Amino acid sequence: MWSLPGLPEIGLAPLVMSDGPIGVRGVRWTAGDPSIALPSPTALAATWDPELARRAGHLLAQEARRKGVHVLLAPTVNLHRSPLGGRHFECYSEDPHLTGEIGTGYVRGVQEGGVGTTVKHFVANDAETERFTVNNVVGERALRELYLAPFEMIVERARPWGVMAAYNSVNGPTMTEHARLQNEVLRGEWGFDGYIVSDWFAARDTVRAIKGGLDVAMPGPRTVYGEALAAAVRAGEVEESIVDDAVRNVLRLAARVGALEGVPAAVLPEDRPAEIDGPALAREIARRAFVLVRNENRLLPLDPSATSGIAVIGSAARDARVLGGGSAQVFPERVVSPIDGLRAAFGDRVTFAVGTETSDELGIAGAGFALRAVVRDADGRVLGQEELPNGLVQWHGDFPDGVRYDELHSVEIVGTFTPRESGLHTFGTKGLGGFKLTVGGEVLFDGEHSLDGGDPFEAFFEAPVERGKVELTAGEPVEVSLLNVVPRSATPLPLDSVGVGLAHLDPRRDADELLDEAVAAARDAGTAIVVVATTERVESEGFDRTSLKLPGRQDELVQRVAAVNPNTVVVVNSGSPVEMPWRDDVAAVLLTWFPGQEAGAALADVLLGVEEPGGRLPTTWPVRLADAPVAQVTPVDGELRYDEGVFIGYRAWQRSGTAPAYCFGHGFGYTDWQYESAELTAPQGADELGRLTVRVRNVGDRAGREVVQVYLATPEGDAVERPARRLAGFASVTAEPGETAEATVVLPRRAAEIWDEEVNTWRLIPGAYTAETGRSLDDLRLRTAVEAG
Repeated sequence: MWSLPGLPEIGLAPLVMSDGPIGVRGVRWTAGDPSIALPSPTALAATWDPELARRAGHLLAQEARRKGVHVLLAPTVNLHRSPLGGRHFECYSEDPHLTGEIGTGYVRGVQEGGVGTTVKHFVANDAETERFTVNNVVGERALRELYLAPFEMIVERARPWGVMAAYNSVNGPTMTEHARLQNEVLRGEWGFDGYIVSDWFAARDTVRAIKGGLDVAMPGPRTVYGEALAAAVRAGEVEESIVDDAVRNVLRLAARVGALEGVPAAVLPEDRPAEIDGPALAREIARRAFVLVRNENRLLPLDPSATSGIAVIGSAARDARVLGGGSAQVFPERVVSPIDGLRAAFGDRVTFAVGTETSDELGIAGAGFALRAVVRDADGRVLGQEELPNGLVQWHGDFPDGVRYDELHSVEIVGTFTPRESGLHTFGTKGLGGFKLTVGGEVLFDGEHSLDGGDPFEAFFEAPVERGKVELTAGEPVEVSLLNVVPRSATPLPLDSVGVGLAHLDPRRDADELLDEAVAAARDAGTAIVVVATTERVESEGFDRTSLKLPGRQDELVQRVAAVNPNTVVVVNSGSPVEMPWRDDVAAVLLTWFPGQEAGAALADVLLGVEEPGGRLPTTWPVRLADAPVAQVTPVDGELRYDEGVFIGYRAWQRSGTAPAYCFGHGFGYTDWQYESAELTAPQGADELGRLTVRVRNVGDRAGREVVQVYLATPEGDAVERPARRLAGFASVTAEPGETAEATVVLPRRAAEIWDEEVNTWRLIPGAYTAETGRSLDDLRLRTAVEAG
């Protein structure tokens, strides 16, 4: 599933790949080898700090080496074209320049640790609906100026060792067979010398894939390459020299990561970065990523000496969502929830009320469960077993020690459950085949589950199926068992897989009573902190969103709490934008993204003012979905047309004339800044328009960090249809109260260029531009003339 086989006769060791933009899972979905879980890619981009992304890369390389991984299947540098994109949280930004800068730092960091990167998903893989078959129809100008741009920057500046070809098609050909984009653009124009690997199961045709530039078809061993490729060469359908080129690319990767005998690795052990404290870096990135979008009357930071009782409200404060679903998922050794972090900081002044549940659906068994999977053959003989991080078994190609798929008959998820609440607990199943579910000695279900579609993976994209309820007492453990007789497909599958899940739902009290309790707690507290969140059924790989509304009654919860407590802080735990109809009715709003394993500790740091919230928005947050100028993610007759051209994100918002809730680049710290001057100096290369030196002064009463943002505004009366302004560059500065700091920002020539579709090249549009400098797109303080041409 995750590796290329070694060939000892030529000194080639196995090459191991692993998912994980925020952590390194390794080749197994198991809790037995936990991973550091950093904040989501949207959070990393919200730091606007490529050097911090580089340090994250150093840590991930360290984790990869510990797990025996040679290549990380990351970063994801697709764009936030629509706020409905289901994998929005795994991508950095709506802006190609910010995406490219953060991605460059990430790739440099990982590869400086001697581990390869695989920049993905090449290209225009910006939504999940029909992602295996959709043909994205994208104009060449938009393709070049937006969707290819971050890949181009990363290839030029960071020299990645790998690129992943996406599932989707672009203007006809599927990406694994796209000779023009892979051979002519990626390798030819940009000089990429790494390997190109398919997204998993994306390669469909042997001859078209190898001619289209695909070096590796994953996963194995049953792929369109191997014997099928050898046969195509023998039949004269493929030149052997094309296969030679692909082989060289794989061998070059092996050499770089130290897996080819007799060839020194690209990075020797003594040249690797120093060891990094993973939890400490996770905590630092989280607080640097938090975006404070509202802070009326400077409620934050909280003054511990002046703060009386603190009511922490919301089920997400207890069960934090610290990472997104799908390929981004890893299993951390520990998770600090918001309530844990705030109790550690404020002690017994903190009270907690659920207020409302984020979901009434069954989820995979988690808190309170101690489980393992036991594998048996048809005679009941135990073949192997392993500890589970939760109630989900996902084995794809790799199985526990001693287990062979052809011998495997059943999998039993077995262990104990210690309830944290008394009442009627609901249990269910996920997957196909025969099931026997037993809780506390009571059989809740004994039967079969199948689907009409015949797709053995279909059940894993469905919600769990409820099987029964049991009355349990808080703190009293019970034994649980889910036995699954694994179904066998009538047709051979491309991969030997087992997927089965034990599902659970805590007792559900009356929803109105929960809301009333939360309101009473808020009324009696000096400060109310409400944590709201999305769920894995809202944001995950494999599907797009249909709404930006918070699930359940969370909006009502915030509105009712704010009505009784003027000091209400709302913490938004989501990987991408949500509607916030109450945003003007609360004192403070803090966006925390999916904040990684140290979520609660970082939150306490920021609320107390030990650290300031360092983030700025990497994407625009709309008031409501209906306002978003680009939202369509559902193909029509198999096609998704990018008819908006180069106008996505803030570029489209500027043209629409509709004000968003919060603009691109927005975010407050805990101090104030005065922008004093911006001086333009001559370019230092043909790819520059000049360099802008910006002087800012910290006019607040505490030290702080400022992200200086520079946008290039098009000339008055510009005849070319293009955005009114675009991000040209940015830089971070720090200063003590009263001190000044200088930031130098390079203005790239590309900011004044367009892709000319008639002559198929970049063309500078000469004229009198303006470099607009400030704190965000709607808070620009200085204007400097820039002549191009």
